[in-house]
Amino acid sequence: MHLITKILSILVAAEFLYIFYLETVATASEKTSKVFGVSTEELKNKTVSTLFKNQGVYNALIAVLIFVAVLGFGSKTAVICLMCYIVAVALYGSITSNPKILPMQGGLAILTLLSCLL
Repeated sequence: MHLITKILSILVAAEFLYIFYLETVATASEKTSKVFGVSTEELKNKTVSTLFKNQGVYNALIAVLIFVAVLGFGSKTAVICLMCYIVAVALYGSITSNPKILPMQGGLAILTLLSCLL
C-alpha cells in the first residue's frame, strides 16, 4: 500500500473520530448544531440525543476498522472495501438528506480510493 493511501486513510479515520466527537461527546453544542443543521434545542431532545450518540459510536467503529486495516494488517483490499462502504453511505445520505454529504463525508474516501488505483 502506498504511503499516500495510508495517509489519506488515516485522515478519513480522523474525520470519523471527529464526527464521533460531535455526535457523542458534544451532542448539543453549537458546533454540532452548525455541522448537522439541527438546532441545539432539538439536539437536547432525549430521543434525538440518543440517536446522535448511537450514530457517533457507529462512526467511531468505522474509524477503528480503518486503523486496523491500515496499521494492523496493511490491507489495501480492506481499505478499498471500507472506503467503498463510506462512499456508498455518503451517496445515500446525499440523495435522501443533503447533497453536501457526498463531498463532505465521502470526499476523502473518494480520494483514498483513487490513491489505491496508483
